[in-house]
Amino acid sequence: MALKATIFKIQLQIADMDRHYYQDHQLTLAQHPSENDQRMMVKLLAFVINASENMAFTKGLSSEDDEPELWDRDLNGDIALWVEFGQSEEKWLRKASGRAKQVQLFCYGGRSVPVWWKNNQQALARYQNLTIFDIPEAAVTEMAQLVSRNMVLQCNISEGQIWLSNDEKSVLIEPEVLQRAQNS
Repeated sequence: MALKATIFKIQLQIADMDRHYYQDHQLTLAQHPSENDQRMMVKLLAFVINASENMAFTKGLSSEDDEPELWDRDLNGDIALWVEFGQSEEKWLRKASGRAKQVQLFCYGGRSVPVWWKNNQQALARYQNLTIFDIPEAAVTEMAQLVSRNMVLQCNISEGQIWLSNDEKSVLIEPEVLQRAQNS
């Protein structure tokens, strides 16, 4: 018998002073059995950074379709933003870059990220619609400490600094941009 996903309910208040975006979101996130709390919170962080009325989580890891775990589709159904996580292979990022107006990769994993970046930087530089973030390992670990089945989180973004908080703890996240899309 296959293991089932764990369901998380999230009440999220976003105040993004950089984009002038102020909104509350009610989210339901399914954590695949192979997915840890760190990865789930990096996915939530990507949602926060790009929040919009069209931003949505897809079927995710269990999806057989060729779609990202998080995306923003425009009114025509075209993919405006394709979001990937981890240390993706160049072939997947090439595919995403061809199908979406913008692509973002959220890397995490501490010391393995610089090694991955050194090996892939030259190949990925040709994708002008690709932005790559490195989320610091300490921030990922702290974000995972915010996890509960029913989360109430507040997020404040100002000058590139992201504060993610619940009633007990606040986490400062300062993503490093390894590559910025040239056509954004």
